[in-house]
Amino acid sequence: MQKRTRIPKWLKWEFWPYRIFYIPVYFLIVVHAIRARTLSYFTLSNPGMKMGGFASYSKYDILSQLPSSLIPKTILFTEIPSTDFLLAKMQTASIIFPVILKPDEGERGWKVEKISNEGEVRKYLSDAPQRMILQEYIDLPEEYGIMYYRFPQEKKGNISSVMKREFLTVTGDGTSTLLELFQQSERGHYYLARLSLKFKNELGTVLPEGEVKMLEEIGNHNRGTAFLDAHELINEQLLQVFDETSSSLKEFYFGRYDVRTQSYEELLRGNFKVMEVNGANSEPTHIYDPDMSLMKAYRDLFHHWKTMFRISMQNRKRGFKAASMPELYRAIQSHLREKKEHPNEF
Repeated sequence: MQKRTRIPKWLKWEFWPYRIFYIPVYFLIVVHAIRARTLSYFTLSNPGMKMGGFASYSKYDILSQLPSSLIPKTILFTEIPSTDFLLAKMQTASIIFPVILKPDEGERGWKVEKISNEGEVRKYLSDAPQRMILQEYIDLPEEYGIMYYRFPQEKKGNISSVMKREFLTVTGDGTSTLLELFQQSERGHYYLARLSLKFKNELGTVLPEGEVKMLEEIGNHNRGTAFLDAHELINEQLLQVFDETSSSLKEFYFGRYDVRTQSYEELLRGNFKVMEVNGANSEPTHIYDPDMSLMKAYRDLFHHWKTMFRISMQNRKRGFKAASMPELYRAIQSHLREKKEHPNEF
């Protein structure tokens, strides 16, 4: 097999650390902060969420506002449970393995894991977040990120971004080992160390020709999932679906729905499950499409932040108050601590 020329990871901006990628955006945020006379202006974007959904908000609380038909079976633990207690709760709720365990407060895939058995439960609980969510695993093939916003004085909203997740996989050729398939993969080779550890007992396995192996079922960019720009899927029917969905959320105007569905057609029919609803910390994740130009990504990201500023200022006129600077400082400090303690999960 002819070896393909590989672009170094540092030259692909989709992999840049966000603190570097966001430098131009920080200047825009400062301009907005001067106009708003507070750096925490964006916490006004969703008065119904703690800090507008920027940080320290409960994923469980906002999911609980949605119709039960739209969300997975979910259990909230406000303190780290014992394995036996967690298993008993699963049995009571008629939830079977596999399940998803994740923090009730967290972002960028921090400590989100698919758990398949009791042994993995014990391992997860040995270093679990204090508040955590257990969700039934939704085994549907397509996952989307839908960026939705609505101005407070308007009844109809807008969809500014649709991202389709393409999970990291390799396809067998009947001769290459799993390790060789990782090395040959256009995307997988960037995650070689992680994959080699995860599949350490299978590296010598040869997949039959045409067999597709899923390498990561958690749809986070930092675990190899490709975020594909699917703006062509935006239409009035999709907007109507998410206008109706958003109507059940209290004072929600700006955020991203992460959903799983059988197909785009089923999504348009309202047949999907909402995995998460993010607020002011949302990104229009289509910008991380591997083929997206850097200038187009910044253009869309600037539009995103300008929209959030406009919504926030309208909510302030309605009488809502932004989070205090001490609150914002504590939230940022907490986020930085998580990054320091778990650098490979962000």
